[in-house]
Amino acid sequence: MIVVADTSSVLNLCCLRHEHVLQELFGKLLAPPAVWDEFQKLAGSDPRFAGLAFPAFIEIVAPSRVPPTLAGNERLHSGEVNALALASEIKADAILMDERAGRTEAKALGIPAIGILGILIRAKELSLVPELAPLLDQLQSRAGFWIAESLRERVLKLAGE
Repeated sequence: MIVVADTSSVLNLCCLRHEHVLQELFGKLLAPPAVWDEFQKLAGSDPRFAGLAFPAFIEIVAPSRVPPTLAGNERLHSGEVNALALASEIKADAILMDERAGRTEAKALGIPAIGILGILIRAKELSLVPELAPLLDQLQSRAGFWIAESLRERVLKLAGE
């Protein structure tokens, strides 16, 4: 399985100290340089992410080109644009992306999008994490990740908690 990562999922899993689940779940992970740049910028400027390191197992690969439809999309950040371009170019099996605009664009491109909550559910199913509730608490308190209460309840139910 070949998966392209956007910044949010990687950054938040690093914040939880559970970035290892990415490699265990997906095998080969790629990210464009713009994602690495965003990660470094946030790790260096946002106290929530201070001191985090980009996982060495994620290979940095630039897309050969960014389609004009992506480049001109003002709802997407540089990392999202480049991750979508790379995923489309290499025909990735999935893209790791949390932001709604990016997920919508991934769907339009025919690329399955998996967000951090989906990653955590899969990790729980494979016993890579013992329980989700504490991780969701940390995701919200430590990383400042917003989760609607109804979504949180649905995720925990899917995880058998």
